[in-house]
Amino acid sequence: MKTLDSAVDAEAGNYADVIVAFIHIEPEDIEEGNSAEKKLLKNLKWLAKKWQNKHIILHSFTHLGEDKAEPEQASALLGRVEERLKAVDYQVTQTPYGYFLELDMQAKGHPLARIYKEL
Repeated sequence: MKTLDSAVDAEAGNYADVIVAFIHIEPEDIEEGNSAEKKLLKNLKWLAKKWQNKHIILHSFTHLGEDKAEPEQASALLGRVEERLKAVDYQVTQTPYGYFLELDMQAKGHPLARIYKEL
């Protein structure tokens, strides 16, 4: 379900054996000099290395938070993260920004399968 008029048209996709990052971006995360973007990259690379998996899906979970960054700024941050990961040979997919999505997922029964990090 599209939640932002400016959201691009989206298509469904199927993925297997990927890392999915549910990301909430707050206003202070996009301020100049903030280290949230760098920490996000570091944590995604760490997890990918642990799983020996270079396919990462970035999913905006901003709608769940009380304090959230403006959509254009949050989307831009996710875009920068995607480009930086691709530049070092990760396969990166972003779920469409500005949608409520129906997700059907299975997670491995392992301590690293569900990690929460507040950056």
